[in-house]
Amino acid sequence: MLAEALGHLVKGIVEHDESVEVRTVQDRRGETLQVHVHPDDLGRVIGRRGRTARALRTVMGALADGAGVRVDIVETDAT
Repeated sequence: MLAEALGHLVKGIVEHDESVEVRTVQDRRGETLQVHVHPDDLGRVIGRRGRTARALRTVMGALADGAGVRVDIVETDAT
């Protein structure tokens, strides 16, 4: 559910919404949601001084209800 919600939010921000992919990764630190976006959209998702990324992390933290979810933004190859 969290991955779908994050994907929906990010697709509303970017121009290349077909390139948005959210992957869930489990490691010893817990669950991490990796957001893969087109290189042209990386700045849009991060925002000025990281404000957009911070807002996305805040929303995901609220939806996770204290589960400790991390959000990483990753650039995807433009091919």
